[in-house]
Parts: sequence; C-alpha cells; structure tokens
Amino acid sequence: MNKSKTVMAILIKNRKETTDQVQKILTGWGCIIKTRLGIHDGVLDNCSDEGLLILELVGTDEQNAELNRKLNLIKGVKSQYMKLELD
Repeated sequence: MNKSKTVMAILIKNRKETTDQVQKILTGWGCIIKTRLGIHDGVLDNCSDEGLLILELVGTDEQNAELNRKLNLIKGVKSQYMKLELD
C-alpha cells in the first residue's frame, strides 16, 4: 500500500502587510488544508514581522500547485511544497 503526504512551507516577510492577502487565499483553499501550523517569534509588543506556516494538504496535485502559485504571487511570500511517499 502506497501512502503519501503533501506538506507546504510558507515563509512570510512583512507579516503586517501580507497577512490579509495570505489569509484570503488560505480561506479560499481551506477544503484542501488538513493541518495548519503558524510559527513566529515574539508575542504582544515584540511580535516578529516574519513568520512560517506549515500546511498538510489533501488536494490533488493540480490544486496543490495552484495554491502554491497563488501564494508566490504575493510580494514578500515564498512557498514550496513536497510530496512524501512511503512504500
């Protein structure tokens, strides 16, 4: 039995300027996002302006590629994904 998982990493620079755009795209593709983990340094007044999102995706290869493409159109955002397979 062949099992695979698709994981996407999204680096976000200038979180204050890009958060709304990123969130809008992720909400639109929410049905293919199984797990979402957000990581950034600091809290309250010391909140970092850069962040990292890790997603577990359950969409088709085409859907995953399109989500990746849309995120990479945002200035200050870089996303990449990979498919991990076990035999």
